[in-house]
Amino acid sequence: MSEGSSNKWSAMRAEYSRGGLHEQELEADPMTMFQRWLDDAVAAELPEPNAMVLSTVSGEGMPSSRMVLLKGMDDWGFAFYSNLLSRKGVELAGNPACSLLFPWHPIERQVRIEGVASQLLREDVAVYFSGRPRGAQIGAWASHQSSPVARRGELEDAYAAAETRYPESIEVPVPPAWGGYVVRPEVVEFWQGRRDRLHDRLVYRRTADHESWTVERLSP
Repeated sequence: MSEGSSNKWSAMRAEYSRGGLHEQELEADPMTMFQRWLDDAVAAELPEPNAMVLSTVSGEGMPSSRMVLLKGMDDWGFAFYSNLLSRKGVELAGNPACSLLFPWHPIERQVRIEGVASQLLREDVAVYFSGRPRGAQIGAWASHQSSPVARRGELEDAYAAAETRYPESIEVPVPPAWGGYVVRPEVVEFWQGRRDRLHDRLVYRRTADHESWTVERLSP
């Protein structure tokens, strides 16, 4: 690495001073706490506040990350939709342990989740798919997600073919390889930026009986 390049990046820093996070401010349940912070992110008009980084691990132990969108949340976990034969789908089939990260930089917050993913029921997937924009429905048929494409035109041809197969008069069905997942959290960490890099990190961990949560503070 060149000295000039190193100096350029090492000089980039921001001081976090919007607030703090104290134990007495936490909700008893992390899902309730997450909803509170998500509402704050929406109120702050962050772009795509439901965008989250999903990290999975291959059979060879190689991690990979990508941005997906949170499309549902309840007491069980966090839901998103994807092609089941994509890289993330294949990796989750082999190892359902994964992590999620919500990077809300403008409000100096992030939420990190460790959990286990399971596939959503097909009837739930169908309900969600039916509410997607028609173009996105057609796109789900045209794209074999994560597979190589020789040229952009090949993808556009596949879209045109799917559009011909399902004209406006026909409801677009759910592709067989398209589905959804719910990530059941085992660990949920709430991170709030603080001055001098003394950030607040408060972590919920599910108890052994899965009936409650413990909370601890981590050093930044």
